[in-house]
Amino acid sequence: MSKYPRTKKSLGQHFLKDGNIIRKIVEALPAKEDDLVIEIGPGSGAVTEILLEKFSHVKAIELDQRMIEYLSEEYPNLEVIHKDILKYDWSAHEDEERDIHVIGNLPYYITSQIMFGLFEYRSILSSATLMMQKEVAERIVAEPRSKQYGILSVQSQLMSSPEILFDVSPHVFSPPPNVHSSVIQFKFDKDDLACTDTHLKKVVRMAFNQRRKKLSNALKRLDTELPVDEFNFDLRAEALNPSMYEKLTARLEQLGTFH
Repeated sequence: MSKYPRTKKSLGQHFLKDGNIIRKIVEALPAKEDDLVIEIGPGSGAVTEILLEKFSHVKAIELDQRMIEYLSEEYPNLEVIHKDILKYDWSAHEDEERDIHVIGNLPYYITSQIMFGLFEYRSILSSATLMMQKEVAERIVAEPRSKQYGILSVQSQLMSSPEILFDVSPHVFSPPPNVHSSVIQFKFDKDDLACTDTHLKKVVRMAFNQRRKKLSNALKRLDTELPVDEFNFDLRAEALNPSMYEKLTARLEQLGTFH
């Protein structure tokens, strides 16, 4: 086997080197043998190798040209897509007849952006099993009124069913990151929202950007008459559960707030 290239700090690369953890992640995928599995940032192919043993249809999205050359040489049957994941067009898979499952060890500095990209195309995806910073994973599954509860929690819980599967020590990576990681799984099994994603994001962002204020003050910039007889705007952002944000946004849409 040819020696794979060194990690690139600029791309936030930390390669998994523990075989047990790698197998545990792959085993957690809720995919059938004939489903399509898309790996984000395969790097040196540690996870890819096990995916290819287990699934018939595997694609990988990789930005680093050195890794692409290495992967193409090591795994000639693997389809490697040379693309920045933040610019990847998931709608290319709209006509896919198989269920699509995403897997990836995400660069910490662009985790949220990658996730929001997946949420946007959740109607064509079945699941995403992702390794990320433990602190971010905890924010995703956080309960209302907790310190971690925020924009990530509301959007993730409305657009998917997220669950932390297990934590991962820095020692199983090369080089070891200076944070602990978690593997979190998103199942895209929710019904369509009662409001548009765009308006939901706007309301949630506005509410949490001023989380110390009452909602009545935080949402002032909407420049609309709030339905005070239907919702308690004396509460702070962290007091509303995700479904209340969906209901509030849907009601504001009905009232013509966003026109």
